[in-house]
Amino acid sequence: MKAGHVTVLLQEAISALNIKPDGFYVDCTYGRGGHSKLILSRLGGEGRLLALDKDKYAVRHARQNIKDPRFNILCESFVNLPGVLGKNQVDGVLLDLGVSSPQLDDARRGFSFAKDGPLDMRMDQGSKPTAADWLNSAEQKEIADVLWQYGEERKSRTIAREIVKRREIKPFTSTLQLASCIRDISPKYTNKHPATRTFQAIRIFINQELAELKELLGKITDFLKIGARLVVISFHSLEDRIVKKALRAECQAQKLPKEIPLESKIICRLREILKIKASPEEINKNPRARSAIMRVAERQAQ
Repeated sequence: MKAGHVTVLLQEAISALNIKPDGFYVDCTYGRGGHSKLILSRLGGEGRLLALDKDKYAVRHARQNIKDPRFNILCESFVNLPGVLGKNQVDGVLLDLGVSSPQLDDARRGFSFAKDGPLDMRMDQGSKPTAADWLNSAEQKEIADVLWQYGEERKSRTIAREIVKRREIKPFTSTLQLASCIRDISPKYTNKHPATRTFQAIRIFINQELAELKELLGKITDFLKIGARLVVISFHSLEDRIVKKALRAECQAQKLPKEIPLESKIICRLREILKIKASPEEINKNPRARSAIMRVAERQAQ
């Protein structure tokens, strides 16, 4: 694993999967393989692990670093998991959401406002558009809506107006160019850089992260065996809200007569059994873990 990359909630996530030695598991977000490697260490000779990642550099890392016949990785977004699995069901699925440390650390990827690089932000670099493509062509209202919806940026309209104004003079091409534009609007700040929410919003929008998460969670239960676990690690409230809502949707009360007891009216296909956050010790070692929330659900027999 690349130095500097620390997998968040590593032991907790793998423990929550409740690994069976002969089970079939899916790591939907390989990243740099921290979770995948630990899953493999818990599997027996008959166990299998399938990993997915739409970042070609992550897939290359996996193929160079994991030589194990029980392991396979595909360059695919997790939204395509139903098509990949077909009629197969699995014993556990792990989703570690958001941007990975290697993506943030590589200035050429354009995810970080702390380093100058091309304004790209694509996890799948074969997709379109780049962040620059979109930012230089979108309507002012669309930009403001994206910043508010995906970044909960209170100054979304002001930032969008300034972006449109500046791009007429010089199109946006670099991360520091965009970060500087936003910093000029909010020159006084303490801990959080004023571009944080804007970069988050554009990244989520460009990669359709929330839309893909909703789509997968709407189908995932059908691909889980009875007793199988779903483990989702999210890093901001927008993601966690989607996960929480999806789990609640799988536990709904039927419209049955009032005389039937409430517990008999509940259909629960996927029951949440655990929610945890990173420990103070982990946060001290890895500040990125501060915002992490892990939700664990188990496929029910109903």
